Amino acid sequence: MKERSKKTKKHQAAVSELAIVTIAEDLGQAEGYETLLKASDIPAMVKEQHDELAGDGFAVFVPEDYLDEAHVIIESQDAYDDYYDLAIDDNDFDDDFLDDEF
Repeated sequence: MKERSKKTKKHQAAVSELAIVTIAEDLGQAEGYETLLKASDIPAMVKEQHDELAGDGFAVFVPEDYLDEAHVIIESQDAYDDYYDLAIDDNDFDDDFLDDEF
């Protein structure tokens, strides 16, 4: 019986050491972050989040030991996405830009 309680305490300690690295608006975005973090060898998991102050969303959890690294990875990906969103924005080009008149 003591062995079981030790495992339960160990599991509870491991769960309590998880921290939210970000909250995504939709499941697809959260799963994208999870995949990105796992590709960088950072354990991650997604859980639906209901918070009266922050609103509803999907929280991405990582172990506390990986929290700083996970923030850097997600912020880098967001900056990369923002850069390419601006570069490809349809409003930046005139309709005549791609014409072959030389």
